[in-house]
Amino acid sequence: MNRVLGFFIFLFVFLAAYLGMHFYVFTRLGGLLAIRRTLAFYLVMVFVAILFPTASIAERYFDGSFLRAIYAVSAAWLGILFFALVALVFYEIFHLFVKTQSRVTGIVIIAIVTLVSLYAIVNAMFINVKTFEIPIANLDKPVSIVQISDLHIGTIHNSAYLENVVKKVNGLNPDMVLITGDLVDGTGPLNLKSLLPLKELKPKSFFTTGNHEQYEGVDKVIVLVRQTGVQILRDEIADYQGIQIVGIDNPVAEFAKSNAVIEKMQIDKSKPTVLMFHPPQGLSEANKAGVDLQLSGHTHNGQIFPFNFLVKLFYPMVKGLYNVNGTYLYTSPGTGTWGPPMRLGSRNEITVIRLVPK
Repeated sequence: MNRVLGFFIFLFVFLAAYLGMHFYVFTRLGGLLAIRRTLAFYLVMVFVAILFPTASIAERYFDGSFLRAIYAVSAAWLGILFFALVALVFYEIFHLFVKTQSRVTGIVIIAIVTLVSLYAIVNAMFINVKTFEIPIANLDKPVSIVQISDLHIGTIHNSAYLENVVKKVNGLNPDMVLITGDLVDGTGPLNLKSLLPLKELKPKSFFTTGNHEQYEGVDKVIVLVRQTGVQILRDEIADYQGIQIVGIDNPVAEFAKSNAVIEKMQIDKSKPTVLMFHPPQGLSEANKAGVDLQLSGHTHNGQIFPFNFLVKLFYPMVKGLYNVNGTYLYTSPGTGTWGPPMRLGSRNEITVIRLVPK
């Protein structure tokens, strides 16, 4: 299929689903609350529906606190809309067996959606620190690694958020920091100020790209990251603290299940090896190449329940630590959020991995 035609088909399906969600939620809740469906009612519905796509486009070309606030509110609305849709679907099923008063039901649904949304927003403001230990063969001494991933620095998570992350990382005093992709979000104008807090990282730091760097423009992101002092690994190997650090670019093909690049790299199997590869895929190729530990992200652990089940269909190793034939994989749930600034059933995370001699 022609790629342009495929894009327009995808766009049509997405917009139909997006507008359909708004129509169903507004009209169903409006019916429960006995709100008259006047022209004003539908105008409000259309305005709310187009707010996020309009703010997204405007953010690419203009900057300003007012526009950033509009974008943040409209992004949060996407999460609220989803919660309302789920609540209404449950109501439709419940209503088949138990008859309820419409107005009371509408108020209860709004109250539940409001409480869940507030919890998800507040939960996304905090960062959890998770620590675990992995035994590694041929390692001379213990090494402490901090992994941060999927920060999505942009309009919602800006330089202030990154500054907070850097302070937390420095307080953990690791031997090195590995940033496993999606450092930037691709929303809003990106400049050096956005990433400047990375200069304050005290440990030696390495970075490899994710899919959002591709959306923003890899060359543009690389120029900015390089100015922060973070070492960039693009299908490259660096030796540090007695460990081979391998960084491989995010694959161009979405949902690629293999890691073709690592098969061509000259990795010394006698040395401890840590691989940074954004998607949690290609573990069999990493194992054959002699990788001891692969650090990935990308999945956000679904970010908002129940999307973790959907994401798991595409990425079975959706979160946490796995061991396949002696090669470990840790999939980070991410240090930031994408889209709605919400987390339900997942948490932002800074990961501390302590490698110890086996």
